[in-house]
Amino acid sequence: MSDLSPESPSAAPAARKRPKPGERRVQILQALAAMLEQPGAERITTAALARQLDVSEAALYRHFASKAQMFEGLIEFIEQSVFTLAQQIVGREPLDPQQGNPEGAQQAARVVALLLQFGEKNPGMVRVMVGDALVLEHERLQARMNQFFERIESTLRQALRGAALARGSGTPSVDAQVGASVLTAFALGRLQRFARSGFRQLPTEHLQASLGLML
Repeated sequence: MSDLSPESPSAAPAARKRPKPGERRVQILQALAAMLEQPGAERITTAALARQLDVSEAALYRHFASKAQMFEGLIEFIEQSVFTLAQQIVGREPLDPQQGNPEGAQQAARVVALLLQFGEKNPGMVRVMVGDALVLEHERLQARMNQFFERIESTLRQALRGAALARGSGTPSVDAQVGASVLTAFALGRLQRFARSGFRQLPTEHLQASLGLML
């Protein structure tokens, strides 16, 4: 709204720039992510978020029906950011059942690196990814993050199965399942350590050497 001065009605008002459609939603999510980046941050309330943005709680609810929807907006950003790039790494074409994919292990390593680099650049999102920020929130949020890591494991399994086929393994599916499980647990552990160290222990620390031991 414009803030008109009663003393000078003829003066040009210093109008407050109204956010474009969708822009306020982005601002709310950015503020929520920024608050999550504070080490040791307690459970974030809509009242605190509204104060951060200098708006009323009612203004928040004009854009999101609930705080759970705000967290879902962050989860959607995580999913889109990670899986768009992961799909480019692994590819969309089905594996050749005869030839496999000799680059599969390298692809799996790149997917893990992508995930950890994303977390390192977005510390607030890491607290959502590992579930710390979702404690006492709606259970569907944690279920959705669980599905996120299941998709990560499936993506890694696809890459590692190709690698197992290429090296002539007699049990490529089993090899891929075991390898994908280990890599997913490693990535999740690195993200948890990052969050619980107050974002001091970087998830990409000695990453290439660690992946080399596993792959």
